[in-house]
Amino acid sequence: MAFFKKKPEEAQPITDTRYHRRYVGRKETIAYILEDTAQSLNISEFYERYIYDVVKIDFHFLAIQNLIATIWDIINDTFIGVIVERTRTRWGKFRPYILIGKIPLTIIGCWYWLIPFIFPNTAANFLPKWIFYFVMSVITETGNTFTEVARSGFMSTITPDPVDRTRLITLNHLMSHFVEDIPSLLFRLLYDLVINNKVKWTLPNLFAGFGIPCAILSAAFSLFFVFNMRERVMQSIERPSVIQGLKAIVTNKPLLITVLSSFLGNFSISKSRTTYYIDVLGASMYQTLVGIPAFPIKFISYSFVEPLKERFSTKTLWIFEDLWTDGLWLTVFGIGSINKNYLKKSVILPTMMVEEILEMCVYGLRRVIPSEIENESLDYCEWKNGYRAEAMTGVAKALIYKAQSAVTGSINNIVMKKIGYEQGLEIGTQTDRTKWWIFALGTGIPIITSFLGVVPKFFYSLNADKRNAMYADLHERRERVAQMVNEATGDELAAIGKAEISGEFIKNTRD
Repeated sequence: MAFFKKKPEEAQPITDTRYHRRYVGRKETIAYILEDTAQSLNISEFYERYIYDVVKIDFHFLAIQNLIATIWDIINDTFIGVIVERTRTRWGKFRPYILIGKIPLTIIGCWYWLIPFIFPNTAANFLPKWIFYFVMSVITETGNTFTEVARSGFMSTITPDPVDRTRLITLNHLMSHFVEDIPSLLFRLLYDLVINNKVKWTLPNLFAGFGIPCAILSAAFSLFFVFNMRERVMQSIERPSVIQGLKAIVTNKPLLITVLSSFLGNFSISKSRTTYYIDVLGASMYQTLVGIPAFPIKFISYSFVEPLKERFSTKTLWIFEDLWTDGLWLTVFGIGSINKNYLKKSVILPTMMVEEILEMCVYGLRRVIPSEIENESLDYCEWKNGYRAEAMTGVAKALIYKAQSAVTGSINNIVMKKIGYEQGLEIGTQTDRTKWWIFALGTGIPIITSFLGVVPKFFYSLNADKRNAMYADLHERRERVAQMVNEATGDELAAIGKAEISGEFIKNTRD
């Protein structure tokens, strides 16, 4: 296919060493890695199991909750984005919101794991339990919007150098894998021991005993990050207006492409494959077993990133990773659907093992390339408009994602009812029809329903020539602004801000 051919004019890296500098030192690199690790110190893959079979919230209640929560998110996220976007403090633009929000959100998050003890042995349609869960979810979601918008913006301002940023992203993902998989691996083992009566624990005790320490440790890592990391990409002195924030989104073609791709790709009808391993095959540890041969390849795959970037364009690698992974899971779906192979461990486990091995070959691309493209789109906004809009950009993407999640989440919960899934049943006792649907919702159906997400990627326009020109211009502009700020008096600072917004620093850089 044409898009897999080498395109030297798009594949060449930035070669002018005048614009390269390593800003992030060892301590900050460690903090960056810990922050990424903090995002994975959880048992989120068991979220559905916890809500369905431990807390026990009725599927219809969950569908209603998704819709109500989305309406609230649309209302509050817009205001939150404006507040964060216009923030300027001595501690930076983003740091205050992470500092203020992390500890109370962690405390509330710990209560989340205590719901089965607050409402023991209650039915799935017990209204007070659902109201309590719903109120906690709304409070947590609102607080998390502040911290997540601030966190994503913070991560994009740590270094202004694209090469330094790529190094940081790659090293971060590589090193954090040594820690971030441990909670899931350990919890799968403990979960199987409990549901098979090998240890005398209850599921509420297991989830609380695991979830609360993970939440506390995750918060500690995040606080270490925020206390030791610096924002180095200078914000415009004059705060951008709401109109300017919206304009930054509408006129940013690279960003629009990524948002559209995400929008189409997130229309996915799916359920966690963990549900398949437990309810169909009988143990979550089969998921660990399947991943063992692929585990070293996950790390090796990062060594492929730079050679592939030299050979192919960023756009080509972005498309390839998507199609490669989709093709593998469709193959698993096809094999599993023949002769009820999805029920046969001797067939389906080796098949999924091979899939994991082949999928992990592009794992490094999956973790590095989208992060690079997202950061490039934020830098493009600064280059094109003269100011950054990380918060409004983050909120716009979050709103789209949340709206979709509400729709698809409601559909997914209704689908679970329709396929005959019964909450609280003994492991392995769902009907064969229900088991096939669980298999399909974890393999083929998500790929089919989200396939259009790859289409916008073909129109990504920020090629190497434009990227090189952008970073060269940004480097000179930032140096000039920094020098002017250092030399300016208090009265002159306002004039610098107005000049920056009015266009002095962006002429000759528009498309």
